[in-house]
Amino acid sequence: MKVFRNSLMIWVLSIILIGQGYAVIGENKDGKSLTMSGQVKSPEGEIIPFANILVLGTVKGAFTNLDGTFEIYDLEDGEYTIKVSAVGYKSFTRTIQVKKGTVHELDLVFEERGVEMPQVTIIASKDRVFSRVPGSVTYLDAKEIQAVNPLSGNEVLRRSPGVHVVDEEGLGMRVNIGIRGLDPDRSRSVLVLEDGIPVALAPYGEPEMYYTPVMDRMSGVEILKGSGQILFGPQTIGGVINYITANPPQEEEGSIYVQGGQGGLFSALMNYGNTFGNTGIQASLLRKRADNIGPTEFDITDFNTKFLFNLNEKSELGMKLGIYNESSNATYIGINQVMFDRGSSEDFVRLAPDDRLDVRRYSLSFSHKYRFNKNVRLNTIAYGYTTTRNWSRQDFNVNNANTPPSNWTGVVWGDVEIPGGAIFMRNSTGNRDRQFEVAGIEPRLEVDYKVLDLKNELIIGARYLYERAFEQRVNGTRAGVKSGDLVEDEVRTGYALAAYIQNKINVSSNLDLNAGLRFENFDYERDIRRRSFPGVGVRDTVLVSGNEINTLIPGIGFNYRPMQTLNVFGGIHKGYAPPRTKDAITSLGDVLDLEAEQSVNYELGLRAEPVKWLFLEATSFVMNFSNQIIPVSESSGGIGFGLVNGGATLNRGVETALVMDLSHLFGFNKTRLVYDVNATFLRATFSEDRFQNDVNIKGNRTPYAPDWFINSALTFETSSGLGLRLVGNFIGKQFSDELNTIEPSADGRIGIIPAYKVFDAMVFYRIQKWNSRFNLSIKNLTDERYISSRRPQGIRVGIPRLITVGYQFTF
Repeated sequence: MKVFRNSLMIWVLSIILIGQGYAVIGENKDGKSLTMSGQVKSPEGEIIPFANILVLGTVKGAFTNLDGTFEIYDLEDGEYTIKVSAVGYKSFTRTIQVKKGTVHELDLVFEERGVEMPQVTIIASKDRVFSRVPGSVTYLDAKEIQAVNPLSGNEVLRRSPGVHVVDEEGLGMRVNIGIRGLDPDRSRSVLVLEDGIPVALAPYGEPEMYYTPVMDRMSGVEILKGSGQILFGPQTIGGVINYITANPPQEEEGSIYVQGGQGGLFSALMNYGNTFGNTGIQASLLRKRADNIGPTEFDITDFNTKFLFNLNEKSELGMKLGIYNESSNATYIGINQVMFDRGSSEDFVRLAPDDRLDVRRYSLSFSHKYRFNKNVRLNTIAYGYTTTRNWSRQDFNVNNANTPPSNWTGVVWGDVEIPGGAIFMRNSTGNRDRQFEVAGIEPRLEVDYKVLDLKNELIIGARYLYERAFEQRVNGTRAGVKSGDLVEDEVRTGYALAAYIQNKINVSSNLDLNAGLRFENFDYERDIRRRSFPGVGVRDTVLVSGNEINTLIPGIGFNYRPMQTLNVFGGIHKGYAPPRTKDAITSLGDVLDLEAEQSVNYELGLRAEPVKWLFLEATSFVMNFSNQIIPVSESSGGIGFGLVNGGATLNRGVETALVMDLSHLFGFNKTRLVYDVNATFLRATFSEDRFQNDVNIKGNRTPYAPDWFINSALTFETSSGLGLRLVGNFIGKQFSDELNTIEPSADGRIGIIPAYKVFDAMVFYRIQKWNSRFNLSIKNLTDERYISSRRPQGIRVGIPRLITVGYQFTF
């Protein structure tokens, strides 16, 4: 009930703010001097809403309204250059003269539209400010990513309400995302895309995020949580996250960014883009490494390039190539509770110094857009990628009697005097070698048409996807070796066919209705060729078993705009995620009755900009699971690989966002001051009888679902180029197990995770005439010591204070 009271209070407060906002609009204008106004149009005379007008060399600027108009206040007399830009149009500049505060009325017309990269995005370009999206969405652009200056992509994702990200190694190389209370382990319940293409190891059979796109090279991130998810799959439960890379520019552009810091951190990112005749190119190369960030050392090389071919006036072809190589000392083992309680001296000790994870990924994709006419378009993407994930991990033993194993190396961590308080390192290694291959093709037809003079937008598409996983386990007889005895060998294969249809009807200029249906078919097989049998030992075998699942996923949503600055939205859709192949078929070839994860998701929200200096959003949501899959794999702290039917669970809450342009409110002329906050209040519980260790856990909180989490930032920028930003991240307490155990276990894997807060600060200085930008970042400003996770196998302590400096040159 507390969550719903919070929801009601936020809704009431929102309505009050809206009402008050309209009452003081006149007061804000009376206190300012209107310097410039006008309207922005396309070459065909179409008005362009949400175009960006920036007065270069100042902090002044504006976005055009729904009718294409804009206003800029309080410019001193003089000559200015304004830059006008909008998604899908070629940016241009215009010089204007301000004399004696004279109001300039400008008609600004874009040049002919530049050739666009044919790619799939989850939020249409025209909807990036969310005026017509039937659901809760977030778009984080390149400017925001740069302002965060992320050490880890997790810092950027936290800028979206409803998104809870758990640090594992502190650098986001294996992202753990939980949306609206879903378990964040390996982001299993979130569909992660890059430029509209899946990036998981195997999107259906093994959706874990052991590879995560590097945030450093991104130009934007889209996050969708509403009914529009049914256009994407197979996961439609928590949300869709789409990483966006830069497209080839119309003219030559480039940048070099170098960053260094404590722990041997070094990063160098080079970008270059240009268009030569009918061919555009955009390339990026990232080298990033560190020797000692917390417990982690790593070395990453990431190369990506895009080509855009303007075939003719009706079609464009895009091609993208990616190469990613990572080597790190990633490990599953964490410190135990005994070590944590001793203080910070053992927080980042390397318990298994020989553990090594190597990830290598190659990807190639093609995208094509063909315009039959202005109302009918066909977009097609085809892609393939391979991922090699070889992980060498030293074996260890924990037992209540603190008895050393027979192959003990003599190294022990913790305290042998406390039952279960010792970690004995074994002189053996488990090499988990896995290779994945994925290929898919997806044509999508978009049709604009009218019925009874009502405008409709129809999307029809289909996707065929093939995936295969090769898995071997090689047990080494010494710590740190990569050879040994082959004890597991298997191949998992899946074929998936999806089809979807969605129609949006503009009932009126103020009301849109969306309805859609998705069909998913997944045919999968597990081929076990070698394994260890109880009482027999390791044997070659022929165990082949398969299954096929089919489902329909409906969704409906609405978007109502009673006035230009108020938007009410809502929707209902079915949440769905297929079971992992390895969990649905046992190691003996038996097909389990492991159901798909299913829910019915509801949301109702509003977005409003009652005054020029205030934007707010509030969304209430309910996710009613008939069956939520609970991970028990090693990565989630369980005793082995697999998932179980968790039964009925209920996630409900409210997520809010508030942005205040204080410089506009207080009339600052040469400075920009913005405060923003996003807050999520949530209650995720088991909603039906379910017994664990003879205890009924109905009403208990689900693991790793904090009751609240808040992210907030204060940004200050001057026209001289100096900028400051302070960010706060606040996480409420979490339980690490279904029993909601409060007292921590000696091994550190079970127990409450206390609430914590982390502050980051950044200072930057931009020198326009040198095309240069300098920055200084301090992560964890107050050096807060906190538990970020008790997974996979022990406590992970958040990264301590870290200072970095960076320099960017653009051309």
